[in-house]
Amino acid sequence: MFTKSFWSQTLERALKTFAQAAVALLSGDGLGLVNVDWGTTASVAGLAALISILSSVASAGVGRSDSPSLVAVESAPAGR
Repeated sequence: MFTKSFWSQTLERALKTFAQAAVALLSGDGLGLVNVDWGTTASVAGLAALISILSSVASAGVGRSDSPSLVAVESAPAGR
C-alpha cells in the first residue's frame, strides 16, 4: 500500500469511477448541459470516487502488495 504503483492504480480507479458516476447521472436524466445541476453531479461523483479509494485501501494486502486489486495476478512466463 505504500508504493507509487499502488497509489497510481488507486488514483486511476478513482478517476474512472468519478467519470462513470458523472456520465450515469448526466445520461440518466436525459438533460442537456445547460439544465444539469453540476454541484450535485460533482458531489455524487466525488462520493463515488472516495468510496473507490476507500475500497482500494481496504483491499490492500489481499492481492499483490503493490496493487489495490483483490485479485492476485500472476506474472506471465517469460517469452509470452
